[in-house]
Amino acid sequence: MDTKFGLISREKFDKFLQKKEKIENEIERLRNTRIKPTEEVNKLLKSLDSSELETGVKLSDLLKRSELTYENLKDIDVDRKELPDSVIEEAEIAIKYEGYIKLQIEQIEEFKKLENKKLPTEIDYETIKGLSLEARQKLNKQKPTSVGQASRISGVSPADISVLLIYLSQNNIK
Repeated sequence: MDTKFGLISREKFDKFLQKKEKIENEIERLRNTRIKPTEEVNKLLKSLDSSELETGVKLSDLLKRSELTYENLKDIDVDRKELPDSVIEEAEIAIKYEGYIKLQIEQIEEFKKLENKKLPTEIDYETIKGLSLEARQKLNKQKPTSVGQASRISGVSPADISVLLIYLSQNNIK
């Protein structure tokens, strides 16, 4: 890599790749490590105000519990290797928030679909039943070219966008 163009050195890039691999490996290990409901496990969980296990569970699922941390689970995680704090922190965050991250990705995909859903310029929004008065006025004035644009107009609510999508569907407007 050439540092004169603001790029990082090969050494720093290699360190980054190594760290990324360690994080991915640890996440994978946590997803594949099953914890059985032993007396020791349930005693630890109870001491941390977490519900006890009745069946085996993946370590990653335990880590998703808000009251548990990577550090809390060290006594029942027998295959744990020594890792840098930064790797542990990123692996823990990735697992704890993967549900939220997945939801955000789905919302982004949905937004992209809305962004690409075109609106005919000849629509008279006054004729669409269910749109709020403010939404009808603003949509007629601004004439957005896509549902995504319409959703960003002040005064056009998510409910108005739903009404608009139903209107488009009922009238076979693609």
